[in-house]
Amino acid sequence: MAAASFLLLGTAACGGTAGGDTNGPIKIGASLPLTGEFSQPGQAAKRGYQVWQEMINKNGGLLGRDVKLVIKDDASNQNSIVADYNALISQDRVDLLLGTFSSLLNLPASAVAERNQMLYVEPAGGSPEMFSRDFKYLFFSQQATAEKQGATFANWIAGLPADQRPKTAAYPELDDPFAAPNAEGVRKTLEKAGIRTVYRQTYAIDTKNFDSIAGAMKSAAPDLVVNGAQFEDGVGLVRSMAKADFTPKWLYQTSAPSLGTQYAKGVGAENTEGVMFAISHAVQAKTPGNAEFVAKYRSMFKEDPPEDAADAYAAAQTLQAAVEAVGNVSDQDKMADWLRGNDVETILGKLGWNEDGSPTGSFLIGQWQNGKVQVVLPADVATTPQIVQGWKPGGTG
Repeated sequence: MAAASFLLLGTAACGGTAGGDTNGPIKIGASLPLTGEFSQPGQAAKRGYQVWQEMINKNGGLLGRDVKLVIKDDASNQNSIVADYNALISQDRVDLLLGTFSSLLNLPASAVAERNQMLYVEPAGGSPEMFSRDFKYLFFSQQATAEKQGATFANWIAGLPADQRPKTAAYPELDDPFAAPNAEGVRKTLEKAGIRTVYRQTYAIDTKNFDSIAGAMKSAAPDLVVNGAQFEDGVGLVRSMAKADFTPKWLYQTSAPSLGTQYAKGVGAENTEGVMFAISHAVQAKTPGNAEFVAKYRSMFKEDPPEDAADAYAAAQTLQAAVEAVGNVSDQDKMADWLRGNDVETILGKLGWNEDGSPTGSFLIGQWQNGKVQVVLPADVATTPQIVQGWKPGGTG
């Protein structure tokens, strides 16, 4: 962060959109982690943006102009992403910006956008720290910030009958501004409900071997494991748990299980059954435009869209709504003001924002069942009435 802050100091504010061509394509810039630690969700986000570009151009473009995406690879590096967004604005002269993946990368990237007075809609980056800086141009296009994303799960667990409710819990947490607050939000709710914490450990982002963590948790013997994770560490922890023959009754993870087939391949399809997680999007959801998005994604990439692709698509929908409401790409102040005062219909559902750009909604809870992701909570939007009671590694229920 220190190096990223240093680079920010050298950035001159541009005072709005840098693009000057009003007849050519509208250029929209983003830098994504296409390689490195966050490459799996970064690639998914790129696909989500590409689907939106294909669909909007097919339907006449944005304000009657084609959209051209300018996407860079920040290699999951904070210093690189600062340089990338500076270059998008000052060299590529993009008209609009879209965000990257993870709070870790969006923290410095959004600061570049803010300094340059450009709207910044991020598809991922729910750390409460994101919204503690009095930014005017930052908006998060998911339903809730990190510390609130597991609330539906935590409240459901706390409300289970005494003979079904876990009595103890473990909290292995990635040192990450999204993953850690997410797990901590769950922990606080469960401790208030009398579920005792028997293990709590923060691990570094470059951790590759999780055998010692799995072993320590097995010794503590919790009924529930809540893993604040991104993708690679989430997969690595499950592998180590399976290797140690450590099978707690319940397993909840952030982010990783939402990566669909990539997650199943990573941990082994036989180890997915019953894993629960917060989720922003479901392939089966009846939200406006979702069926069209899923069909287009399948036609382009020959598989179902993972959550991070849907989140990126929703970020682009949010940006599109603001541009169309204002009627041009130059008045970024009006776009930001419009978003603060209006809801936007997206494939994630209706999104609205507080003054600080944080969203006002609630997350869904997904669960792996018989090799597929189902939405299980809240009940009124569930894709199945069944909730698998606990984690069942080694096979389906």
